[in-house]
Amino acid sequence: MSRTRWRYGIAATALLAAAGLIPAPAHAEDATDYAITVDPTAKGAKIDDTMYGVFFEDINRAADGGLYAELVQNRSFEYSTDDNKSYTPLTSWTVDGTGQVVNDDGRLNARNRNYLSLGAGSSVTNAGYNTGISVEEGKRYDFSVWARAAAGTTLTVTLQDADGSLATARQVAVTKSGWAKYKAGFTATRTSSDGRLTVGSSGATALDMVSLFPRDTYRNEPNGLRKDLAEKIEALHPGFVRFPGGCLVNTGSMEDYSEASGYQRKRSYQWKDTIGPVEERATNSNFWGYNQSYGLGYYEYFRLSEDIGAMPLPVVPALVTGCGQNKAVDDEALLKRHIQDTLDLIEFANGPVTSEWGKKRAQMGHPKPFHLTHIEVGNEENLPEAFFARFKQFRAAIEAKYPDITVISNSGPDDAGTTFDTAWQLNKDAKVDMVDEHYYNSTQWFLQNNDRYDSYDRNGPKVFLGEYASWGNAFKNGLAEAAYMTGLERNADVVKLASYAPLFANEDYVQWQPDLIWFNNHAAWNSANYEVQKLFMNNVGDRVVPSTATGTPSLTGPITGAVGLSTWATTAAYDDVKVTDAEGNSLLSDDFSGDASKWTHTGGGSWAIQDGQYVQTDVAAENTMVSAGDTNWHDYDLKVKATKKSGKEGFLVAFGVKDTGNYYWWNLGGWNNTQSAVEQAVDGGKSTLISKLGTIETGRTYDIDVKVRGRQVTLYLDGQEWGSFTDDKPAEPFRQVVTKDKKTGDLIVKVVNAQAGAARTAIDLGGAKVASKARVTTLTADANAVNTETETPVAPVRSTFDGVADKFTYTFPANSVTFLRIKQN
Repeated sequence: MSRTRWRYGIAATALLAAAGLIPAPAHAEDATDYAITVDPTAKGAKIDDTMYGVFFEDINRAADGGLYAELVQNRSFEYSTDDNKSYTPLTSWTVDGTGQVVNDDGRLNARNRNYLSLGAGSSVTNAGYNTGISVEEGKRYDFSVWARAAAGTTLTVTLQDADGSLATARQVAVTKSGWAKYKAGFTATRTSSDGRLTVGSSGATALDMVSLFPRDTYRNEPNGLRKDLAEKIEALHPGFVRFPGGCLVNTGSMEDYSEASGYQRKRSYQWKDTIGPVEERATNSNFWGYNQSYGLGYYEYFRLSEDIGAMPLPVVPALVTGCGQNKAVDDEALLKRHIQDTLDLIEFANGPVTSEWGKKRAQMGHPKPFHLTHIEVGNEENLPEAFFARFKQFRAAIEAKYPDITVISNSGPDDAGTTFDTAWQLNKDAKVDMVDEHYYNSTQWFLQNNDRYDSYDRNGPKVFLGEYASWGNAFKNGLAEAAYMTGLERNADVVKLASYAPLFANEDYVQWQPDLIWFNNHAAWNSANYEVQKLFMNNVGDRVVPSTATGTPSLTGPITGAVGLSTWATTAAYDDVKVTDAEGNSLLSDDFSGDASKWTHTGGGSWAIQDGQYVQTDVAAENTMVSAGDTNWHDYDLKVKATKKSGKEGFLVAFGVKDTGNYYWWNLGGWNNTQSAVEQAVDGGKSTLISKLGTIETGRTYDIDVKVRGRQVTLYLDGQEWGSFTDDKPAEPFRQVVTKDKKTGDLIVKVVNAQAGAARTAIDLGGAKVASKARVTTLTADANAVNTETETPVAPVRSTFDGVADKFTYTFPANSVTFLRIKQN
């Protein structure tokens, strides 16, 4: 019986089964779509308790205005144009009366440079984050401020929104002539997410570190974390917490924040800036376009890791910048200082209270060590030789003093290519313990590459998959990631650590998406991807039980699609576009001597015919795609002349164009004109198929030739073959892995069905003696479903299944992730 006929034949039953998450009854004569065979006598890879973790970076306002519970934005008046061109020291503040921000010798301390000088009878109001300061009726809030004024001056502190008071106003008497900290408490009388905090003064007053904290922080810790966000991390039961970055670590100046360095604001994240009393911590420009106060610093990261039972995994700068900056810092004294800082960090985490940095930890309230075991040097460096020369010095110093610490390297910002290959070879040759890989790709890439780690050297460096995600927060993205995670677990002897990234996104301050947890100033919600991660992280198991599954039949036709031209933050001119079929017959010819009627503009930017060329003139616009031709074209040659006129990058020539989200393009001079690559877009998410280092010259005309034959593409630049690839790897939607939970004895059968039809599956447990009833957890929803603040279509449903036997049949719903926990007798 064909699969199609079987599906139509049980359509009603399948609908009921999917709706109730109950498998259809099994009959011996029924056909099945798939077969899973388990070998319970064989031993697969051991899975470490730390297999899955989280990666926290202050991106998308993840720290200030996010996990850090402070409700006042720009509390110490340190915002600067260094952080964001639109910022001033009074961003988020409104002065009523007279007041100005001052930077002079009267400041609170050398590292807190600015303060507010407020005139007598004047007041200043803070707007908080998002729509304002969020308070909940009946909850307590702690106000504090550092102030300097004449004794007898009275500060009046109010909390209100447009509808009136949110708490009883408080009067705070200034009792000292110099800087001093003053406190007051509020109990909210109403719930509001639009609050404003106002501080008024009866006399001339200097103010700094104006703060409002909810009393109810995570674990009620002072200078604490926002409870609902921290609890969402805790609910994942992560094995580790990687922090603080990310691009924050390896961008900007490597100097310190001092008079000697000119108090540089655009610095790499350096841990010593972030400990001690909050009013003495340095401020810094955040790479992602705002300010970071460092109220949430290394001590708080260590405390969070400890509170949730996770291994702390800090990342320190390697003195090679990345994330588009790509410069090696040549300063031996500065390198030695950073290496010493790293040794001091280990002492801060693990040292006795009698040591210099262990004493500082104890003074902050934690005399016991944090039990640091892993540390990562660098993040996504795109200059592998320069990075590795410095990495080796860090490693040598750490191993000499702390031989039990695992020192982690990395392989650059991509999943493949010249940088990746070079970095991996350097790591192998030096017998590095662990290498951090990062990649963000399309759903198709994740479905195609489940076997990525099957062929990795079992005796080489272990893999830390420190950042990965498919491009989106719809359930189809979670499904693709789930399918990929079965491959991570199957290869747990190689992949020792893995974390989705990024962790948080404040919906009103988004620099990057997708993201795992979304929030605003009063609510938080789980993405579909979060639900997938939680399901895996709460059901890991201790060892892989080898299993196999039949695949999904697929017929792969030739690459089809129209052609396109585009730019990215660049102006460019195109001419003499010619498309011919495999026999040399013309499909398209345009020398732009007339109009541009053959082309459809679907992207941004501004296109016009100029001097017989088709020119994109907006130097700031990104993805300015114009396309021409038939989406059914296949087996063709595309030739075009391209000239970069100005801007950051080169030009983009597209082929196989289906629509605005599905195409291939040859990105020449991408990544700030440092490399060229072929990228494939699937439903808007891109993956790199082939890449090489190189730049595109301004004013030079390049001859570009793309030959598409079946699934193979060959690319020529100025008549020389640049590279080729074959895109014929199947995107398998049905994946599985089986693990064993040593504590409970459960077999955990984990199945992903990332397709629109239910999958009736014969499961053979290989003679294992099992209970007849299994506990089932299922995620299933429309592939395009997205969780929001108000709707949660992707959520786990728990049930039981009574039909387990040595051999049994189970129907996995369409678009589903299903975990069967089966007791072994």
